[in-house]
Formats: sequence, C-alpha cells, structure tokens
Amino acid sequence: MSKNESDTIDMEFDGKKFTASDMNKYADKYSKESFFDKVTGAIKKAGITLIYKALQLYYVTENPNCPMRIKAAIFAALGYFISPLDIIPDITPIVGYSDDAAAIALMLALAQAFIDDRVRQKAKDKLVSLFGRKILSQLS
Repeated sequence: MSKNESDTIDMEFDGKKFTASDMNKYADKYSKESFFDKVTGAIKKAGITLIYKALQLYYVTENPNCPMRIKAAIFAALGYFISPLDIIPDITPIVGYSDDAAAIALMLALAQAFIDDRVRQKAKDKLVSLFGRKILSQLS
C-alpha cells in the first residue's frame, strides 16, 4: 500500500490514533482457518452482527474485481479481529470487541462497492451452516 493509500484508512478510536500501518501488522495473523475458528468461538461475545459483517468482508476478498489494496486492508482487519492482542483485549467485558467492530466497520466502508447481494447471501449461508437457521433472526 502506498503512503497516500494508507493515509486514507487512518482513524481514531477511544482517543488513540489507529493507522493503516497499525492494522497491517495484524495481516500476518490472518488465515482462513484462524478466521473461522474466531468466528465460531466468538459468536456470543462479539455478537452475530459483527460476525456477519466480518463474513461479508471475507467473501469480498473472493471477488476478482476487488483491488488488491482493498483485499490487503481487509486481511489486516480480519487479522486484527482474530488477534486477542489489540487496542482493547477481546476478553475485556462489554467493550472487548468494540475496537474490532471499528476496524470491521472501516473496512466495510472501503469495500462497500464490492458488497452485493451475492456477498450478503454467502455470509448468511455461512452463518446458517455454522450456527443453524435460527441465527438469522438475530441479525439486525
């Protein structure tokens, strides 16, 4: 990612500056296996909506028309989500996943052009395969 591209995904969370380079250090934490381990293990603490959004990002990366810089940023955000060591540790009650949610939301905004009905349906189908059809009633 070039300097200008990385500047476009800087954000502030809870009074701390959070930059693309901060997120990029989490990209090496990403793997398909570790992502799905986190999804299945964090459903109660992270919530169905965050898991659904993370799955949407996962399926955006399968789109051959999605630019590599967007995919790299998504992998960094998903790596951040996977990592238990982030700005606010995931084990922290109530707010533990709020920083993860901010990273996912930022990537959703960047990848919005690639989130279509097919991506949303694949994410829902994966939720059903992992947790059963009743889980869809919990989506907001």
